[in-house]
Amino acid sequence: EVQLVESGGGLVQPGGSLRLSCAASGVTSSSYYMSWIRQAPGKEREGVATIFISGLTSYADSVKGRFTITKDNAKNTLYLQMNSLKPEDTAMYYCAADVSISRVRAGSPLYWGQGTQVTVSS
Repeated sequence: EVQLVESGGGLVQPGGSLRLSCAASGVTSSSYYMSWIRQAPGKEREGVATIFISGLTSYADSVKGRFTITKDNAKNTLYLQMNSLKPEDTAMYYCAADVSISRVRAGSPLYWGQGTQVTVSS
């Protein structure tokens, strides 16, 4: 059974930082494309960052230079370091995984976590 469990969300002031974690079981982070995807109320889902099996990364333009996606294959854990947070970063953040890069690029990876809420507000 595949499980992705996110943690680390919360309330932070604009300009602050948070680090999200995603503990994976039933998938091997070294063999899957892994992503962070967010959705704010009333807005479309947005792919935030993806880390490829090779370790290469890609980011949405809206977070480039502020967010960093990493993974620890030994711990089977995915991370998202978020710096210089803005109110528009407020959303539910989901960890997702798939062996298919096509499904990841289409925004429809096979496996999803339950999400962790990030709220950026003063």
